[in-house]
Amino acid sequence: MRYNLGYKIIVFVVLVLAPFIGLGIAYAQLQPFTFAEMESMALKKDVFQEEAGIISSQLFELQDSVLAVQATAETTYKLATLIRKNADDELRAYQQQHEYLEGLLVESLEQRKASGDVLDTVLANLLGDPVGQTFGQNATIKVYSLEEAGYRGYMAKVRLHNPRAVRMVLAGDRVENCKGETTSAAARRTGAILAVNAGGFYAHEGSLIPIGITVIDGEILTFATYDKDLSFIGFNRNGQLVGGRIETKEQLQALDVMHGASFLPTLLKDGKKQPIPAEWANTRHPRTLIGHFENDDLLFIVIDGRRQGWSVGVTLEEAQDKLLEFKVRDAYNLDGGGSSTFYYDGKVLNRPSDGRERVVTTNIVVLP
Repeated sequence: MRYNLGYKIIVFVVLVLAPFIGLGIAYAQLQPFTFAEMESMALKKDVFQEEAGIISSQLFELQDSVLAVQATAETTYKLATLIRKNADDELRAYQQQHEYLEGLLVESLEQRKASGDVLDTVLANLLGDPVGQTFGQNATIKVYSLEEAGYRGYMAKVRLHNPRAVRMVLAGDRVENCKGETTSAAARRTGAILAVNAGGFYAHEGSLIPIGITVIDGEILTFATYDKDLSFIGFNRNGQLVGGRIETKEQLQALDVMHGASFLPTLLKDGKKQPIPAEWANTRHPRTLIGHFENDDLLFIVIDGRRQGWSVGVTLEEAQDKLLEFKVRDAYNLDGGGSSTFYYDGKVLNRPSDGRERVVTTNIVVLP
């Protein structure tokens, strides 16, 4: 390639100079040059040849530069083509993955709806039609009346549309110098449609102190793990029920807990009964229970007790059986006795055993 270009350059130079050489020869024949003139012309010829050589060398260098640029351009083109191909492949893979995930989401929603429909059918067969329903922007709530031999109460099945619709409310929004708050007051204060009492507490120097672990808006306010039977009951960032025995703050962080309180015991785990502590076994009392189904719908139950002729309460063993009958996966016992309160749509539905609402430290509320 380089030899051909150099040869072409020489031919080009010769062709350009040929007329002038011819004129020079003709002029010489008509008027012969002197020796001095011929010597001058020879010198000019040498200079011309030298300059022609320089030009030829520069042209060769220019050719090398052009070839280098051409090679770089070819490499760049190949690289750009490869990058574009990879980008197209990645875009195609992303679109396929996105379509796959969308399909899974649709399938999951359909399965959840189907599961919810099955649950509604099961509950309707067991309990009859709901006594109250709320189809809100944040949650769908169905309230059922419970009437079994020896006890009465209320149950709410809740499907969240917004994970922030369920939360734990701390009386007075503080732990120190807490005087407590009734469940209905907590509901009205937060604009809740549904509320039940939550964790246990004790009185100390005129204040009510939550037992165990208390978490509000992701902040750990109390952390006591002295009682091995205590269970933590709360909700994670997705509004899902989480709980069990917690011994370290790292466990809470791993569960991504946003709200929670403590009581005992755990009743069901993965659809299986959990041991009941001996001092809690086979005793009838008012109860507040919480659980969730396989599709993560929530369940709140309050059963009245200590009121002869109305409701004597249930044992925790009986509660376990009833929860399994309702197809509940995980369930926990919340503070009971005179604390047990079921608030829905502006009023307390159950009959607290003290004859009135008791002030408590924590309540669970659901926004409509």
